[in-house]
Amino acid sequence: MDYVAALVPPVVMAVAFTALVVTIIKSQGGANKAKEDAIVDAALARAEAARQPSKGTAA
Repeated sequence: MDYVAALVPPVVMAVAFTALVVTIIKSQGGANKAKEDAIVDAALARAEAARQPSKGTAA
C-alpha cells in the first residue's frame, strides 16, 4: 500500500494542473475579450507614460 500513498500526490497535482489549463483555455476569448484587451492596453500605456520622462523637462 506504500505505492498508493506515493502515487496519490502526483496524480492529484496532475489533475489539478489539467483543470487549471482547461479553465484558462476556456476563458480565452468570449464576450469580454474586447473589454479585457482594452483594460490591458490602457494599463500598458499608463506604465509606458510613467516610465518615460516628459519631453519638456531637462534631465
